[in-house]
Amino acid sequence: MKKSHVLMLIVCVAMIGVLGCSKTETVAETEMAIETAPAAEETEAVERHDVVYACNCGSECDCGSISAEAGTCSCGNELAAAHVVKVDGHDAKLCTCADECDCEINAEDESKCACGADLKTVSLEGSGLYFCNCGGSCTCNFVSTEPGNCACGMELIS
Repeated sequence: MKKSHVLMLIVCVAMIGVLGCSKTETVAETEMAIETAPAAEETEAVERHDVVYACNCGSECDCGSISAEAGTCSCGNELAAAHVVKVDGHDAKLCTCADECDCEINAEDESKCACGADLKTVSLEGSGLYFCNCGGSCTCNFVSTEPGNCACGMELIS
């Protein structure tokens, strides 16, 4: 009987060594590590395709400057960060609150952004930017410096 106990002990030790069962991590610790690990999509920065820089000098200015990068208006003032909330034909409606804003057109007042900022209308025609123009009730706001497709699948136009 003693020999069988020793033999069983040797087999168990061998199995522990081969299977790696010598680690004493509990199931709860493993689940906690999985829950606290950041998801891949949380760690990657989302690339925005709706941010532009436009002249925001006020109603007395009509230079209409627009660019994909920060810079200076044709009237000499700094371009302000904004984001496109809708494209209608070649005209874009811009929310001028900031580039980190992602609000939409105010449902009660279409001249304002949902954050309360006034919407600015600029022409994208001849700007060198590519944009989505799927028409109708589509509120695509995809703008790019390169040709390609909009998020809705339509080909970008310039």
